[in-house]
Amino acid sequence: MKNLNLLLIFIILLSFGSCRSDSETPTEVKVDNTVKTGKLSGKVMSQNGTKPIGGASIFTFDDKYKIYHTISDSDGNFTLEAPVGNQTIHIQTGNGSNFRTEIATTVKNNETVNLNANQTKLNQVAKIAYLKGSYDKIEDIIQNLGYNATLITNADLANINTIAQYDIIFLNCGSRNYSANQSLYPAIDANLAIFVANGGSIYASDWDVSYLVGGTDYTSNCSPAGGFVPDTKLCSTDTGSSGIIPATVNNAGLSTALGFNTLNIDFDLGAWQKITNYDPAYWEVLVKETSSNSPLMIRTNHFTATGIPTTPIGNAPNSTFTTVCITLPGNIQISISVPTITVPYLVALGATVGPCSGPTNSGYIYYTSFHNHATGNIGNAGVILQYVILNL
Repeated sequence: MKNLNLLLIFIILLSFGSCRSDSETPTEVKVDNTVKTGKLSGKVMSQNGTKPIGGASIFTFDDKYKIYHTISDSDGNFTLEAPVGNQTIHIQTGNGSNFRTEIATTVKNNETVNLNANQTKLNQVAKIAYLKGSYDKIEDIIQNLGYNATLITNADLANINTIAQYDIIFLNCGSRNYSANQSLYPAIDANLAIFVANGGSIYASDWDVSYLVGGTDYTSNCSPAGGFVPDTKLCSTDTGSSGIIPATVNNAGLSTALGFNTLNIDFDLGAWQKITNYDPAYWEVLVKETSSNSPLMIRTNHFTATGIPTTPIGNAPNSTFTTVCITLPGNIQISISVPTITVPYLVALGATVGPCSGPTNSGYIYYTSFHNHATGNIGNAGVILQYVILNL
């Protein structure tokens, strides 16, 4: 009887199997993971719409936080491949903390959408200050781009509460001698150290290297009193002579932004600050003399010092953006500013918080041995100085 019951169960199971149709046979499900994309084209312009901006980062993210990125050419033109749908397009220079624009647009499948010039203007986020100089007027270049800068004095530099409201400070050549009282210098040096260590950026030209390494109007040796950059990192002496100096752009990003990699710089005054020694691990050379390889334009974001207090600088305390480092295909790293709410998702994909190089909190220091507004024509150096302004 037991064997009969087992036989009946076996027959019933076979009958169930024979009733299954071919259409019910299990098949492998294939999912199309291809992201549909379209293109956006446009021209990055200065805030007043008069100057094209080369070397700007243009990017967006898909719904899985993969980045789509491109760079504007020397005429400001770009074409960005982006995921289909409603997107926020970011346009930034530098790491995006001082100049950036966000555009809401719709990307269409396999189509190119042309963004208009009003959408692609690069906006000023930073608060900018400058000191009056004897030979330079960087403020003219700033204003010609449609951006705003506030005039301050050496007395203001001696007050940390005053300069802490700014993101960028421009030091025109000869401005240090505008201080009638040299007793201000120690406070100025200490405050600039606090400013840069907490994320503020500065630019100095020619004689104003004295703000960095010490001295007054100019420096004549490698260890003048004062300054805040260690003497081991930089020495600049007033030994240059007048004349045309052939120069080479030494940075690929700068060369892309400019559209050229060689130029002549007119040193039309009797003497200028020549960089005689520098730490290559600390400074990046952006422009150099073609014949001697001597630096003419350098920058760093590696400034640190012990005992410097934490001080909120500029717009940083109120910003809803955070600087991150993202690695693109080809192992290319870019520093950009993204909405803070997206940071955890980007970090999960390998991004790191902070810039791709240098301490997280350090701002930039730019120095040019050439002027930004010498007695008249500065030629291609003017375009280089536009880059400096927008990438601090």
